[in-house]
Amino acid sequence: MSFQSLGLSEALLKAISKKGYTTPSPIQAKAIPPVLQGHDVLASAQTGTGKTAGFTLPLLHLLSENPKEKYRPIRALILTPTRELAAQVYANVKEYSEFLNLRSAVIFGGVNQKPQAATIRQGIDILVATPGRLLDLESQGLLSLKRVEIFVLDEADRMLDMGFLRDIERVMKLMPDKRQNLMFSATFSKDIRKLANGILKRPIQVEATPENTTVDAITQKIYRVAKAKKTDLVIKLITEGNWKQVLVFTRTKHGANKLVQKMMKANIKAAAIHGNKSQGARTKALAGFKSGSVSVLVATDIAARGLDIPLLPHVINFEIPNISEDYVHRIGRTGRAGANGEAISLVSADETSFLRDIEKLIGMKLPVTIMEGFEPDPNASTVPIKPGQNRRQQPRNSKPKGGGNKSKGNTSSNAGGRNRNRNKSRNRSNDRRSNS
Repeated sequence: MSFQSLGLSEALLKAISKKGYTTPSPIQAKAIPPVLQGHDVLASAQTGTGKTAGFTLPLLHLLSENPKEKYRPIRALILTPTRELAAQVYANVKEYSEFLNLRSAVIFGGVNQKPQAATIRQGIDILVATPGRLLDLESQGLLSLKRVEIFVLDEADRMLDMGFLRDIERVMKLMPDKRQNLMFSATFSKDIRKLANGILKRPIQVEATPENTTVDAITQKIYRVAKAKKTDLVIKLITEGNWKQVLVFTRTKHGANKLVQKMMKANIKAAAIHGNKSQGARTKALAGFKSGSVSVLVATDIAARGLDIPLLPHVINFEIPNISEDYVHRIGRTGRAGANGEAISLVSADETSFLRDIEKLIGMKLPVTIMEGFEPDPNASTVPIKPGQNRRQQPRNSKPKGGGNKSKGNTSSNAGGRNRNRNKSRNRSNDRRSNS
């Protein structure tokens, strides 16, 4: 199959050819035709398989085939959970629409709103936005969504994960009832399908790969290691491997900053990107990483969606995520567009249940390595650590402090699940404020 066979316009085919694309990915081949036919679409595919082009290309085709008046109202809205993803999608829209008479803009928080508002006032066809800044500008009367013809909810599962449901509902009320709706994501939980039922009308459902699977081109490896030795191990792997471009994930913002400081002392050029960083600092760090002036980008899960780094060879989970689906998104930053990649996870005793949940989710047992000198602590507890809890003060196999449940079930994966749900709820408001 070729892009020509999908029915896209000559202007879009010219832009695609300029990018060097010749054959559509499975999700593009399945999603583009029903979008062009005007259907609502619910699409699921692995991270890094071309979902963005799967909705931007047909969206641009439809808008260009039906030009509007000289004053350009917002005719298409693409909603994303994070600033980085919004910027990436906008860049794709600009590239694909190079030979079309369409205008686009991107808006997100963390930067001055005046330039964004000025661009919108000049008239745009396509708006890419995060929920917070979108609702803020709309409440000020600086934009209107009353003429939206196509609505795209990108990374819908992350939207719910970050607590954006109420914002999504508010945005829905600002748009006309008659419109085309598209939902694209790497995973679709029961909550997402419930949301889809309230947005999509008789949708065509397309799925390029099974949900929560990982790309075959990614080599996955687990290092069992003592918690206190993780930093030395990650520095050893990067230094001795002479790795020039590595994305490292931590669970907390403080942990990201602390790891960057230790890497810099080891003469590794590193930078952090997370919600407490200003948008300018985040943009600078990402630009340095892409240009090669920064070798290691240390990030929280804010970066698991929206980082488009061609041929990224290595991803390291300094701490594996307590939300299993985030593992799929993290390692999906490598092994993109058919290239090979390596995903390494450093797992300490208190992350044992998290690893078990991840393996259950992806349906495979991950190979385990123990490096000499960095062996796991045989006396460490396997009880999942809670936020603010000092592991060193907790004896082996003891219950976490403050727990009122006297049953032995506290060390089970069920207890880990309860901890993850509490952590998830606690972090939602912070994620929403720092990324929108």
